[in-house]
This record gives sequence, C-alpha cells and structure tokens, in this order.
Amino acid sequence: MTEISAATVMKLRKISGQGMMDCKKALQESSGDMDKAMESLRKKGLATLSKRADRQTSEGRLLCAVSPDGRTVAMVSLCCETDFVAKNDDFIAASEKLAQCAIAAPQDHGTEALMNTCVDGRSFADILTDTVAKTGEKTEIGDFFRFTIEDAGVIGYYVHFNNKVGAMVQIETSSQDVAKAIKPLANGLAMHITAINPVALDRQSVDPAIVQKEREIAAEQVKDKPAAIVDKIVDGKMGKFFKDNCLVDQPFVRDDSKTVAQALAEAAKEAGGKAEIKRFIRVEIG
Repeated sequence: MTEISAATVMKLRKISGQGMMDCKKALQESSGDMDKAMESLRKKGLATLSKRADRQTSEGRLLCAVSPDGRTVAMVSLCCETDFVAKNDDFIAASEKLAQCAIAAPQDHGTEALMNTCVDGRSFADILTDTVAKTGEKTEIGDFFRFTIEDAGVIGYYVHFNNKVGAMVQIETSSQDVAKAIKPLANGLAMHITAINPVALDRQSVDPAIVQKEREIAAEQVKDKPAAIVDKIVDGKMGKFFKDNCLVDQPFVRDDSKTVAQALAEAAKEAGGKAEIKRFIRVEIG
C-alpha cells in the first residue's frame, strides 16, 4: 500500500473538508493522486445520497437572499435528516451557497435550475454532493421561491430565528417613494404571515373547494335551527372564516385594532400614495 505523508492528507482534508481517515483512505486507494482521491470522496457523497434516498428530510435551514439592487428577493430551504446536521458548519456553508444560487438562477422556481447554477465556479449539485459526503446525511433542496419588483413596489421578508419558517410579501405601490416609506411595514407583514399563516390573500383567492367544504361544515353545525335563518347563520360563520384566514382581512399582529389592509392603506396614505399586496408565500421546514 502506498505510503501517504501527513502533509498530503492535511492538504486533501483542507480542500475537501473530509475527515482525516477518509482522506487518508482515498489517497491510499488512488496511490497518492490528489484528483483521483477527490473524485473518490465525491463518489462517496453520491453513494450516500443513493443509499439514504428513502430517508425523511424534515430538518434544515430556510434562508432569504436579496439581489444587489434590492428588487429581487429569494426564499429557499436546504433540508436534511437531523437538527444536529442542520447546525453543522458544512451544512450552513452549503445553505448560504444555495441562497446565492437562488438569486443567480435563471428561473424563479424549480430545484433543477438551482442544481445547475454555479457559485464560485462550482455548480450547486457538486456542492451538495460534497456536503453529503461530509455529513453522511441525505440532503436536498426544499422550497424555492423568488419575487421580483417590475415597477414601483417593495418586497417584505422575514425568517424566524429558528431558520425553519418564514415568509415573503410583494406589495405594489403608486411610487417608489411610497415603497421606501412602507418597507418596515412590509417586513412586519411578512412576520405577520409567518405567525398567522393565512390561507389566501383575499376572499376571491380562496380555493372554491375549501369554501364549499367550510359552508357544508357550517350548515351541518346549525342544521337544527329554523330553516329561515340557517343561510344567514352560515353566511355569518363564513364571514368569520374569511376574516380569520384571508390576509387582508386579518387583524394585524402589531396592531389588532386594524386589519392588514387598513394598516397598509394608512401607511401608504401617510407616505402620499397607495399600496396593494400582490402576492405572498409562506415556507416552513418539517
């Protein structure tokens, strides 16, 4: 067996981030060839991915990334099997590379685009394989969403301190001055969405199947009431359902004397214009 110097092992360890014994074994198997040893370590990562393909990835990290001009915000999650690995330095470094890819990717969604995107001269697919080889756990991209402001507007975003849940909200404004003024509120709305988890933006956006199901449940609850008032009671229950589940109708968490729509309208008016929520997304790992 080829004798491998400690200096060579240390060099491979620094390049690959692998353990000393794994590096030494890879170098011995490749007769000291550094490139072949690196290839061997990468194959180890691919083998781990294949071996653990059926494992659940219910842990990980959620991140937001913002483009240099501030007009694009991406939210992306990197998922793994255990919370222990989610706090590992190698995993954290990979997740931060993924966030960079989320801004640079040619598409606003889809994991394939992220896997093929390069950062620091390497595709994320290669970075992911190396991370799996280091951690020994199945690791995969979870959710990926990206919002871009085309005209006047602002994107609010928030990631909870546990790095497992967060939200983005895109708001259209009558001018960029209004957008700048309501930026703190936009981030507050993202925090509201993270905490309250609305079903839809407004009443018109709720899935008709959900509305029908809720009406059926409400009707069943009052089936023993006089027929003349059943519809009125059901309508009242549906009004409460919409208020509880539609973002614009929900009491704003920072001031529950106002709805989200009222808080936004007042802030925009104070800034000399108007604002309207265009869309939002909430992401949670696990």
